[in-house]
Amino acid sequence: MCNKVLQLLDEKFGKDTLIALATSDNNIPSVRIVNSYYENGCFYTVTHNSTVKMKQIKNNPLVSVCSEQWFTARGTAENLGYVCDPKNEALINKLRNVFAEWYYNGHTNESDPNTCILCIHLANGTLYHNGEKFEINFQIKNNG
Repeated sequence: MCNKVLQLLDEKFGKDTLIALATSDNNIPSVRIVNSYYENGCFYTVTHNSTVKMKQIKNNPLVSVCSEQWFTARGTAENLGYVCDPKNEALINKLRNVFAEWYYNGHTNESDPNTCILCIHLANGTLYHNGEKFEINFQIKNNG
């Protein structure tokens, strides 16, 4: 993946960004808008284990995402666990800052051990920018 694509992804999604997240259950697709943050080939969101999306992901971690930024991708979703688990400390501190506008307005209950971090590991995708089309393989590391 070239530096230009990395820079575009960081500019477009390296902040609180709305994306559509598609999951499925018994071959029936579901899609919803989630607040997310992009970093190093992954989108992160804070959610709850009881949500339909988390139940579907537990059974089938293959997901798709898209945004109004002319971007679509496929990947694998992973529940990173409780937001206050010590292993998540650096990440949740970053997410609290990124999502600061809404994080503490009653939407997120950090005292509930079912409040979790969802990580979407992107596999491949397509980004359009200023008339250019970029086919992205997130498995290939930066090659300049």
